[in-house]
Amino acid sequence: MKKYILPLIMLSIFETVAVALWLTQNNIFYLFNFSYIGISISLGVFLYIRKYKYARRVTQLLVGLYMLVYLGLICGENMQIEGFWYYLFTGTFEAATIHYAVAKIFGPLLFGRGWCGYACWTAMVLDFLPYKVSETPRKKIGWIRYLTFFVSLVFVSALFLAHVGNLEKIMFWSFIAGNVLYYAVGIILAFAFKDNRAFCKYICPVTIFLKPMSYFSLLRITCDQNKCVSCGKCKKVCPMEVDVTDNSRNRKNGTECILCFECAKNCPKGAL
Repeated sequence: MKKYILPLIMLSIFETVAVALWLTQNNIFYLFNFSYIGISISLGVFLYIRKYKYARRVTQLLVGLYMLVYLGLICGENMQIEGFWYYLFTGTFEAATIHYAVAKIFGPLLFGRGWCGYACWTAMVLDFLPYKVSETPRKKIGWIRYLTFFVSLVFVSALFLAHVGNLEKIMFWSFIAGNVLYYAVGIILAFAFKDNRAFCKYICPVTIFLKPMSYFSLLRITCDQNKCVSCGKCKKVCPMEVDVTDNSRNRKNGTECILCFECAKNCPKGAL
């Protein structure tokens, strides 16, 4: 039973958040929301332990579609970064604000970039593309993510400064337009760079929140140097090009590990 401790811990963390927000905000939505996400993530980890090939994909679809379709399209919540700025400026503690606080600002202290590997609805689609591992050298254009981050902030700030009406409606349509744009750019980059995760590496503005916190992540891939035979298989299958054989927090692309466990699955010596 020891091998099932991790999914139980993950479920316990999300249930704690669910109950705490339910009681403090007096809104049962948070109980169902975070319980569902916690169960979905724990299920994925459980299936991975059971060696089910598509364990992570199950969680990606369960969480990603829930946020995109239910919270975004049905409930009208802008779950993109623009929605975070919007609710932050209005001082409203809504789903988008809480989502960012839990999944992308404080959550990475526990599970790093796990959001990118298990819950992102953009990556959920991009991971269906054929280039699971980059076939071209990494580009030095990561600065673009800072530009998209700045543009999103300026866009929402301008709406408030101009006292534009029907902001909630604008936020809803910007959510739809933003997703269409993200998917289009992500697919184009994937085929241009032969890398499904090119959008995540170079464009996604959310990584500005994720990278600094994930540096201190408690849950991370480590290598047993006594077992490692330096075969290089882990580096060949890593979609984010992380050097997982280096246990230091300064390892190459260390803050980009999405905890997909492809390295661990392909390690012939079980060193990871």
